[in-house]
Amino acid sequence: MFNSKLKETLYNLCITATLLLSATGFSFFFHLVTQNVANVTILYILALVLIARFTTHYWPGIVASLVGVVCVNFLFTYPYYELNFSLKGYPLTFIGMLTIALITSTTTSHMKTQSRIIHEREKLLLEAEKEKMRANLLRAVSHDLRTPLTSIIGASSTYLEHESRLKPNEQLDLVQHIHEDAHWLLNMVENLLSVTRIHNNSTTVTKSLEPVEEVLSEAIFRLKKRIPDASITVKVPDELLMIPMDAMLIEQVLINLLENAIIHAHSTQPIECTVDHDMDSAIFHVRDYGIGINSEHIDHLFDGTYSLNTSSPDSKKGFGIGLSICQTIIVAHNGTLWVTPNAIGTTFSFKLPKEA
Repeated sequence: MFNSKLKETLYNLCITATLLLSATGFSFFFHLVTQNVANVTILYILALVLIARFTTHYWPGIVASLVGVVCVNFLFTYPYYELNFSLKGYPLTFIGMLTIALITSTTTSHMKTQSRIIHEREKLLLEAEKEKMRANLLRAVSHDLRTPLTSIIGASSTYLEHESRLKPNEQLDLVQHIHEDAHWLLNMVENLLSVTRIHNNSTTVTKSLEPVEEVLSEAIFRLKKRIPDASITVKVPDELLMIPMDAMLIEQVLINLLENAIIHAHSTQPIECTVDHDMDSAIFHVRDYGIGINSEHIDHLFDGTYSLNTSSPDSKKGFGIGLSICQTIIVAHNGTLWVTPNAIGTTFSFKLPKEA
């Protein structure tokens, strides 16, 4: 506490001394050139305003006003190098400079206080948003992990207890279910690691210029390993498009959106993945031709609470958490993510800013 006050005092002294010395140096120059005391007074008033602006207490401004009046009287008023406060107008000059110091110091102190309050309020809002996101993720994780784990335990128990009575195709079916649920859990862990990576860096990411075409192709290659029969058409700009991003995180976003379109949308046509761009950003679109999403659910798609109300075998794998993670990653890239209902199916889009 003492050290911080000492540093603050030394900082105020350095600012005050530097600006007063600068004003004195310029005053000598103008006085030699113009022989006009008014110019000198204006320079000291300017120094006074700057001191009040860049220091943190009232005393630097008060000291600066006293020094300014003394310097004008002693250095630049005849008889030179003598103090004579009986001259006409000097009390008024002193009162004016002191008033300017007090008003400017009060105004800047008020502005700094308001700025600090706004900063603290924004920090609290950010923390509240983080807590809300954590709560949504934990709620979604508890649901999305429990169901496939229960399925894995049930299928493996059935296999172990009734192996001798199961037909080969029934054994294969159980193993296939275990394999699918294990891959789903692996995908969930990858998503959670992505979010943890962002939170550990205070909601910022380390970005580098990446070619959009390569990032998209790598995402589809990783998805094809998971879903070999996925049908996807891709369209990218003819020119090389380089965008600042964390490539692995954006690949995770593309994988989540493509997987949702393939598994949940029941698309009647191949999934379309396209990229276009404007002057400021690159825009990615993932479109399906499936069952669509009700308009009343759109506001809750990205908060981690949305899940499908369907009896489909895939309904155990709700995609609310995946979209919440996508939102987190895109916001960390200073981008935006949105959904557009179509006459047939849905389009998920996100925008990433280009390099400044």
